[in-house]
Amino acid sequence: MHIGTARTALFNWLYARHCGGRFLVRIEDTDRERSTQDAVDVLFRGLAWLGLEGDEEPVFQSQRADRHREAALQLLDSGGAYRCWMTPDEVEAAREQGRAEGRLIRSPWRDRTDGPADQPYVVRFRGPDSGEVAVDDLVQGRVAWQAENLDDLVLLRSDGTPTYNLAVVVDDHDMGVTHVIRGDDHLNNAARQSLIYDALGWSRPAFAHIPLIHGPDGAKLSKRHGAQAVADYAGLGYLPEAMRNYLARLGWSHGDDEIFSDDEAIAWFDVRDVNRAPSRLDFEKLAHVNAHWIRQADDARLTGLTLPFVEKAGLTADEARIAAAIPQVKDRAKTLVELAEQVAFALAARPLSLDDKATGQIAQARPLLEPLRAVLADQPAWDADALAAALKTFAEGQGVGFGKFAPALRAALTGGLPSPDLGKVMAALGREESLARLDDALSLPT
Repeated sequence: MHIGTARTALFNWLYARHCGGRFLVRIEDTDRERSTQDAVDVLFRGLAWLGLEGDEEPVFQSQRADRHREAALQLLDSGGAYRCWMTPDEVEAAREQGRAEGRLIRSPWRDRTDGPADQPYVVRFRGPDSGEVAVDDLVQGRVAWQAENLDDLVLLRSDGTPTYNLAVVVDDHDMGVTHVIRGDDHLNNAARQSLIYDALGWSRPAFAHIPLIHGPDGAKLSKRHGAQAVADYAGLGYLPEAMRNYLARLGWSHGDDEIFSDDEAIAWFDVRDVNRAPSRLDFEKLAHVNAHWIRQADDARLTGLTLPFVEKAGLTADEARIAAAIPQVKDRAKTLVELAEQVAFALAARPLSLDDKATGQIAQARPLLEPLRAVLADQPAWDADALAAALKTFAEGQGVGFGKFAPALRAALTGGLPSPDLGKVMAALGREESLARLDDALSLPT
């Protein structure tokens, strides 16, 4: 499930919510070779992670083949389709000739009914020979094609299985779909599908074809741009609410608002406001949005989300210590990967591994660390603000600046691992662990 698919799903979800409608999920698996169970599972996991699950049970096109064939037979009966006995080799030869002459092929069976009963055939749609086929697209505006430039597409393959363009028309009609929001790479399909709607006597849905997402350099997204699939972003430590927020801004905007909730997006979103030009991924903006939602996230939830990243980093997954550290460090992280790095100091096992620089700092500051240890042992309130104030009072009482003991204290408490302000470090570690780490440092040989 690529990032473009995710944004398309989001726009459908937002518009359905905005209009008080239903967000429907359909697995278009008419191509059975490509539609593996693994691919389907990836789609559902991606939608579930994004929080975009459908309002009804998902529909699988492969389970509705009989209904699709029924519609094809209806077109045969009305003259909107015909049986074509051209072999694959004949089709390819006709295509080559058509390309050489600058025209589309027309099957010789278009107006014949004397085909061999014992030979396989496909069912083709009988398109108009002339005139204009137009779609009033909610994003692209009015788009028109000349009918003679649209081929007679296959509706049923020679084995009787329906093709994509027939299946989506029948399913959209039967599911009561009113709006189709999809990538503009499907714009040409809108012309073909509109003709099928008309031939079956059904009302067309409103089409909205949204532009593709490009990489930061303006080129079409590819592997060289990095993460492409939704699972990649989950693995890189982004929150689903941040992805929803950021993806909504790719090609759509509400004034200058960069950060907004789902409720705000639903209230503001109208597919008619989507830009026609392709949007560009901006990983710095995504990180900024993600950092905001990490700060807003519930600490208990963040603890659970950070655990897998802690384990992946090879750290001890002590949930209680992670939970204690999260409130102190979450404003320093842009992703859950960074959050795991920020809680590492709280997970380090005693005695901490100290390098020569750290041991030298501790030895030099020992005359200050020893009385500080006594002050901290008697500290009544063990929270970040109270501890920060206690350190400031101690420095003033000793007549020294923070620089005389703070680096040594940080080394004793964190072993040089990334860490927040010292008050937050000790609040995250707790009284017992903080004093024990300080005792370990003071017990080092001089």
